[in-house]
Amino acid sequence: MPSCPGSIRAPRHEVGANKKTWMAGPAPVTTRLNMSLELSFLLILLFRMAITAAFVVSASIITERSGPVIGALVATLPISAGPSYVFLALDHDAAFVAEGALASLPINAATIFLALTYAALAQRFSLWISAGVAIAVWLMLATVIRHFEWTLLAGLIVNVITFAICVPLMLPYMRVRKMPVIMRRWYDIPLRAGLVATLVATVVATSGWVGPKISGIMALFPIVFTSLMLILHPRIGGPPTAAVISNGAWGLMGFGLAVAVMHGAVLQFGSAIGLSLALATCVGWNLSLWWNGRRKAARA
Repeated sequence: MPSCPGSIRAPRHEVGANKKTWMAGPAPVTTRLNMSLELSFLLILLFRMAITAAFVVSASIITERSGPVIGALVATLPISAGPSYVFLALDHDAAFVAEGALASLPINAATIFLALTYAALAQRFSLWISAGVAIAVWLMLATVIRHFEWTLLAGLIVNVITFAICVPLMLPYMRVRKMPVIMRRWYDIPLRAGLVATLVATVVATSGWVGPKISGIMALFPIVFTSLMLILHPRIGGPPTAAVISNGAWGLMGFGLAVAVMHGAVLQFGSAIGLSLALATCVGWNLSLWWNGRRKAARA
């Protein structure tokens, strides 16, 4: 059909070129950039998991060479929550970390109930019943806690009330006549390290999507206690494993205090100083418990 006078008609070669460009999709440079960013994120995540795993391996060796008291004190150090919060601080601002710590504080109380539930059930029941019910209790409490807006004072009050109720009930389970010798198998430490590293990777990878509140709850999932149950219960029995878990109640007191310190210090001094003060609080608390235990043993 002939064109009308005065109309403008694009040359055939330009129309063809535009059609090919439209069908070509994203530019190769953009595709390569996206792939580079995804690869960098994956490599950084794997590196963080490796650091976490190395930390867990070191703590596991110390735990296995100690009795139930020292083992519990090591187990209640921030082995999984610590790396989670360090990496969250690298990816987010201080307000994000502080809000996550505020959500973590009442979750510490839920972990005490997990320890009490397991210690009571492990005296007579199998691993799967004891650990399964204990984890179910933790998940139920975490779901309830998630639906409330917490303040620092409210989180501290919940921890005080929880310890006042649970610790006296756990006292009978803290001692065993003789702690059996733990024969370590080749997969014990890799399993423990893998579980903690996976938890840390999950917290870090999903933090931007789920927000600080859910990240703070996930960071305190009792993965260390769970791994101790899975490894020790089949090997040395329920009551000795319950002794390790029950003695962890004393360390969890200091851990809750450390989380409260982290919340306040991060807002005042920034993430680096806040996390350092929280770690110092947790380590100092556990060292004081260890020193007090040595003094009592020397007097006996």
